[in-house]
Amino acid sequence: MELTEVIGARRSIRKFKPDPLSEHMVTELLEAARLAPSGTNIQPWRFAVVKSAEMRQKVQDCCISLKFLAAAPVIFVAMADPQALLTRAKRMQELAGLGAFTDTGLEGPQATAYFSRPRMDENLARAYLYLNTAIAIEHLVLRATDLGLGSCWVRMFDEARVRTLLAVPEHFHVVALIPVGYPDQQPPARPRLPQGEILWRTF
Repeated sequence: MELTEVIGARRSIRKFKPDPLSEHMVTELLEAARLAPSGTNIQPWRFAVVKSAEMRQKVQDCCISLKFLAAAPVIFVAMADPQALLTRAKRMQELAGLGAFTDTGLEGPQATAYFSRPRMDENLARAYLYLNTAIAIEHLVLRATDLGLGSCWVRMFDEARVRTLLAVPEHFHVVALIPVGYPDQQPPARPRLPQGEILWRTF
């Protein structure tokens, strides 16, 4: 599909056919996520892929009143690794070496010092990690649509239970669960605000 078609065709799918996903498709989806952009290229996203029927049911059991996740042949568990923030200085050097900052003002000592800071405010750091991981998730979701698959962002889960079930590293944040499979429904387009309501001002 052409990109605008993919964007227009994407739906949140909550009914899936039992058909399995090939390993090639799983790889394609992970590759789409891998290629996502991120602030200073820190790439904080990490994914677990849940395929067995037993584990999919256990993941679903960690959710709040949701009964459709286990029906999807694959559940991607999207996580953010805060330790990626510690790589910002290194990533800045890589980008500078590729000429990404030429004539931008980002190659100066002030910018280097800013991005070399060891820590940032905890709330800001969490938001920054979630924002960047969300970009990777949306890449995965759009690629799924392009492959004729359906998906759904899920945040209604007990993070502590997911952590225990999947032995998630203690420092990771579990950002979202994304069930993916062949859709067994064709939902109509959801209501969207007109551009006049989302465009605040033009200067």
